[in-house]
Amino acid sequence: MADFNHELLCVLSGFGGQGLLFAGKIMANCGLIDGRQVSWMPSYGPEMRGGTANCSVSLSDDAIGTPFITKPTALIAMNQPSVEKFAASVQRGGAIVIDTTLAMNGAEGVELADGVTVAAFKATEIAEENGLKGLANIICLGKLWALTNFADRETVDAAIAKCVPPKRQHLLEPNLRAFQLGVDA
Repeated sequence: MADFNHELLCVLSGFGGQGLLFAGKIMANCGLIDGRQVSWMPSYGPEMRGGTANCSVSLSDDAIGTPFITKPTALIAMNQPSVEKFAASVQRGGAIVIDTTLAMNGAEGVELADGVTVAAFKATEIAEENGLKGLANIICLGKLWALTNFADRETVDAAIAKCVPPKRQHLLEPNLRAFQLGVDA
């Protein structure tokens, strides 16, 4: 298993509008709160909503040489093109979370490194069933946290609170609930 407590190199990928940059921002804020070295690099097509979007988040105890991640230790993939593009590059012992609502094949047919843990479940459906439409990203983040423990739970809750803007404080409790649904998924 990768040493997630020392270093997490995560790619979060899907369609624009799924909240992957926001989920990455929460991860990055976990690192900032913990006093770790942090890199957060968004990447999206010109069309943004509906186009491809991903971000790379590095959390490390050591200096980060580059924000580009070519061999992630973790992946959140919220659509099939993301699985096909990034899953095979996840390092030995890494973790992959797949929302099979839009990635119906999961990691089927993808050659994964030894010891990669895959958690594939219908995060978007879980969000909608629980009145949390639009929070599948946070459910996936919760599942990734359950697999990697990339920060203390108190740190994650504080990072979510920090990332939810003051004018949207009514969304804090739903985000915390969505995160817990992912932990429990």
